[in-house]
Amino acid sequence: MTQQIIKPSQDDHRIAKLAAVAIILSMIEFFFPSPIPGVKPGIANIITLYALISFGFYTAFWVSIIRIFISSILLGSFLSPTFFLSFLGGISSLLILFLLKNFYGKFFGVISLSLWASFAHIMGQFILVRLWIVPDDGIYTLLPFFLLSALIFGVINGFITFLLLKQKK
Repeated sequence: MTQQIIKPSQDDHRIAKLAAVAIILSMIEFFFPSPIPGVKPGIANIITLYALISFGFYTAFWVSIIRIFISSILLGSFLSPTFFLSFLGGISSLLILFLLKNFYGKFFGVISLSLWASFAHIMGQFILVRLWIVPDDGIYTLLPFFLLSALIFGVINGFITFLLLKQKK
């Protein structure tokens, strides 16, 4: 039997570094109290958007997935409703970013991509909440409030990503 040595690529190193930053941001965000239950700014998503624009969808996908899994394990929420909300929100964001990535620079800028991802994140979470956690149509009365928070944080996170990308050049 021959021993194989795994040699990480530059992409692997890049993904690990970006995921580590995203995990740290998730941990920081977790420990800051939210004045409104269920509303978080999603600052780790800045790293996902940065990865998408700088290195492509493959890197952004793995940074996001690794961040979601590792953060949930470190915070003790793995396989809890919180984990599934984060996971479905992340997958929804990634899906919309995958669909729109080819239009970046033509029709969409950093802030508009951030907004689309933010809205997709909220809608993915709302679908899960409606189907699993609160199976009542009354939950939709909260949707405008959460969409407004997605708008605010989507713009802020997009602007921060824009500044990071500008600084990179």
